[in-house]
Amino acid sequence: MAVLVGKNTRLLVQGLGRDGAFQASRARAYGTNMAAAVHPGREGQKFEDAVPYFSSVARAVKETGANTGVIYVPAPAAADAIIEQVDAGIELIVCITEGVPVLDMMKVLAYMKGRKSRLIGPNCPGLLQPATKVKVGIIPASIVRPGTVGIVSRSGTLTYEAIAQLSTHGLGESTCVGIGGDPLHGTTFTDVLGLFQADPETEAIVMIGEIGGDREQRAAEFIKKNVKKPVVAAIVGHTAPTGKRMGHAGAIITGKAALASEKIKALKEAGVHVVDSPAYIGQKMKEIMGR
Repeated sequence: MAVLVGKNTRLLVQGLGRDGAFQASRARAYGTNMAAAVHPGREGQKFEDAVPYFSSVARAVKETGANTGVIYVPAPAAADAIIEQVDAGIELIVCITEGVPVLDMMKVLAYMKGRKSRLIGPNCPGLLQPATKVKVGIIPASIVRPGTVGIVSRSGTLTYEAIAQLSTHGLGESTCVGIGGDPLHGTTFTDVLGLFQADPETEAIVMIGEIGGDREQRAAEFIKKNVKKPVVAAIVGHTAPTGKRMGHAGAIITGKAALASEKIKALKEAGVHVVDSPAYIGQKMKEIMGR
């Protein structure tokens, strides 16, 4: 059933302060199987009188069988939280936290090499699968509908725009994945594109990129060689000034390859349908799918 999450997902939420508790509550209301909560000083209590609190991830996993974790802890503690989930054997780790230091992420990614855990984020909206009612992160459940279009994006808010555009044109999503916009992160465009290509329930793909780095060029190369399904893409940041960070820590033009124009060129050469604005994603996808 689509990718990364599904009916067997057992979610552990780490960091239930104001924002984390709000998002955890929304995830449960949507239908997500939240198995455990981890927050200092709350061992023995229950979140919403239903989900047990634990003081450590290891104990939570041992007692509940949680296999997916989402992290809402503050930036200075995010790296330790990721490593704690890796050590506990969590298969999919989603770090929503913004502002994680690059040096911390260097250490995290080095630590994760050769281990079974997959990381999405940090600084991402997470993922959501409409058909199985699984929400891991902050993507609004109210705007999605089950369908066959997979979405992968560096931008949180533009992920929501893509979903809204598809809905406007009568299309729905298989899985929506926000990979995050920081310079160093876990799961990449190519990782998700490969999953969507292999997923029989995903018929077409939406990809949203932005200025900074060369992730979109790598994705274009991967698409050209491996992806047979139609891909609609939008790249934002056409008018961004050189050297100025634009929202995401990774969205900064540091060379020719980081320009939106270079990314668009590479994607078009790979056979991707590139639209001028995210506002045209739904229209182009409907045209391609003939619906």
